[in-house]
Amino acid sequence: MPVSAGTNEVIKSFGLEKYLLELEVDGLTVVPPQVHGVSLKVIDQMVGLLLGYAESMTGSPFSLDNGPEKRLHFPQNPTGLTAGAEEPGQFLIQQLAHKDRLFRDLAVNPVAVGLMGCLVGHKAVRFSSHNSFIKWQGDYGYGPSLGMHADQTAQPLPWGRTALTANTNWCLTEYSSDGGCLAYVPGSHRFCTPAQFPQAVRQAVPVEASKGSMIVFHGATWHGAFPRKTPGLRLSIANYYRHQAVTSQEDFSGRFPKELAEDCDDVELFKALCGFSDIFPYQKQSEKVPTVLG
Repeated sequence: MPVSAGTNEVIKSFGLEKYLLELEVDGLTVVPPQVHGVSLKVIDQMVGLLLGYAESMTGSPFSLDNGPEKRLHFPQNPTGLTAGAEEPGQFLIQQLAHKDRLFRDLAVNPVAVGLMGCLVGHKAVRFSSHNSFIKWQGDYGYGPSLGMHADQTAQPLPWGRTALTANTNWCLTEYSSDGGCLAYVPGSHRFCTPAQFPQAVRQAVPVEASKGSMIVFHGATWHGAFPRKTPGLRLSIANYYRHQAVTSQEDFSGRFPKELAEDCDDVELFKALCGFSDIFPYQKQSEKVPTVLG
């Protein structure tokens, strides 16, 4: 499906009325594998890749049943949402689209991109980042705040109905409350403000979902995650999208390898979402310059 496809075309092609209504009302929806079309076999292949990356990055083997097989620590104090954690309970594997075609194919999944376009604007939607959360058992998680936030918090107020950013969270393992699933406040995207405390924590509910599900949410939706209380791993992929006017987390237009963009299910869509043909930001003289006549 081209990046310019409209909302009516997206609805007609994939039967997404139910999920668009939930996005409109709640700011979040859960799309099952039979709708988005990514098989559990492909999910398992991505799990295997991520477990290998996790071991190479940390030095510890990882298993779905036990998490890290060796005790880990942060060489420097963590910042951001994990600041204050005495022991690590999760980390991020970044730039997935660089690592394997499976991740590039996931980033251009037509249902995911179609829903992102409905939220952000079909002609304006672009990639922001492709990352994986590797999360295991731990009492702290994000701490008492649950890490509640809105993804588009960096954007100036006032916000409107159209999302400035939007997220897909692919559940590579089952999501449950005790298993450290996503937390969110239903309808909070309509507040059009960053997360407010303590109500963001008090009103947060778990997003429980089966393995293979794709969680989709508006950039203004207040969300975070519960700590994982059970042994094993919660694996997810966060493919994050943005409006063309918003700066991306990863530099796709300037630094993503063109040869990798040619190797995916929908080459033209991947290139468009990278912003390879966008006018801004320019890297050389782009405007015509007059010269002496004659």
